[in-house]
Amino acid sequence: MADGTETRTASSPPGESGAAAEADAYLERRSLRRGSAGWLLLTGLGVAYVVSGDFSGWNLGLAEGGFGGLAIATVLMGAMYACLVFALAELSAILPTAGGGYGFARRALGTWGGFLTGTAILIEYILAPAAICIFIGDYVASLGLFGLESGWPVYLACFVVFIGIHLWGVGEALRFSLVVTAIAVAALLVFALGAITEFDAGGLNDIPVDGGALGSSSWLPFGLLGIWAAFPFGMWFFLGVEGVPLAAEEAKDPVRSMPRALAISMGVLALLALITFLTATGARGSAAVQDAGNPLVVALQGDGEPTALSRFVNYAGLAGLVASFFSLIYAGSRQLFALSRAGYLPRFLSLTSGRKAPYLGLLIPGAIGFALAAGSGNGGRMLNIAVFGATISYALMALSHIVLRRREPELPRPYRTPGGIATSSVALALSLSALVATFLVDKEAAFIALAVYAVAGAYFGFYSRHRLVASAPEEEFAALAAAEAELERD
Repeated sequence: MADGTETRTASSPPGESGAAAEADAYLERRSLRRGSAGWLLLTGLGVAYVVSGDFSGWNLGLAEGGFGGLAIATVLMGAMYACLVFALAELSAILPTAGGGYGFARRALGTWGGFLTGTAILIEYILAPAAICIFIGDYVASLGLFGLESGWPVYLACFVVFIGIHLWGVGEALRFSLVVTAIAVAALLVFALGAITEFDAGGLNDIPVDGGALGSSSWLPFGLLGIWAAFPFGMWFFLGVEGVPLAAEEAKDPVRSMPRALAISMGVLALLALITFLTATGARGSAAVQDAGNPLVVALQGDGEPTALSRFVNYAGLAGLVASFFSLIYAGSRQLFALSRAGYLPRFLSLTSGRKAPYLGLLIPGAIGFALAAGSGNGGRMLNIAVFGATISYALMALSHIVLRRREPELPRPYRTPGGIATSSVALALSLSALVATFLVDKEAAFIALAVYAVAGAYFGFYSRHRLVASAPEEEFAALAAAEAELERD
């Protein structure tokens, strides 16, 4: 092929059987355990990716846009994720492989499109666990657990213990994630019931108004621009749910279970966002929780003594962080596995163990994440970098849906996105707006992400794009499309 992909033809010239056997052996050493996850485990995975964002992080958007600005930003970002999830449900039913967004973009946008999408996803799923690990350390220290202080021993323990569970097996890992996620979700519902008794609508708009901002009011204390600046924080109620398709190769009946899990996950997350946002700000006021590291606890107790409910929510916040940390490690390992198996990254990273776990795809990102956490200690900065990578991947995945709908309308689609191209176009426009908003919040994080992107792009452009593996599922899917197009031209 013109892009340098290693190929093997459908005919059988001399030596073809040997090439086929070699390709089969290559993939056998890089295979995952199929049929390990039904729709319930996949739904739990989708919620687990995100649930820590309900316990902290979103409230920082109040300092950017006030209650009204963050509320509007959350609605818009919720719409973006809903549209994106519907598009991904269609794409994952077409191509149910571990490549997820990379595989979709590979067929629609070519090798460069696949690489750029996969790299953006990888940035998100390597940086986010490192950030959450720091937050776990802070919770452990604040709760006085085991007499530990936040620092590298806690970070190391997180990576060792939870990567160890993933190495044990995907079924065990997803069941563990489901249990911890259920605890965190139950705690959010208990919190809402406790906080609603203190609800005061007057506290929602108690942030002082910046009279110099365009369109400022008690509802929008920082004006219209504050809505845009709050986009990244509105995303925290949903950030990560798009990773569910990365489990496609290990799912039971992915064509049916993947769209179902994505839709239910998004519904649960939207409900949790609504009740958490309203009750937390209404119970104590927006100004009180806007800078809090644990806004739900502040909403319950303010400056007073801890109560039984606030202690429970504090411990449950730790469970939510563990659920997201654990599931994001899984997502990162599967994206790395798929990119490596296809040759975009060094191929040895996709080797799997006897229990069908991509052990190097777990250990190496884990080591990088631990080094980042221990070396920087700046969880907020790392999350902002992760958000930057996420918004790029959203735009490219939405674009992939549009391109495949236009270019290959006859492609079998077991599930079709409601609204079709109009739905994915909304996701594309909002994701580009969110990408620009990251520069409003943290320019340094955005430029760090761009630098990482540039280095990865140089590696792909000068080296790996000439050494792709045609027998990888995502590459075969794209090659089939190219062959069909050539036949049509002939």
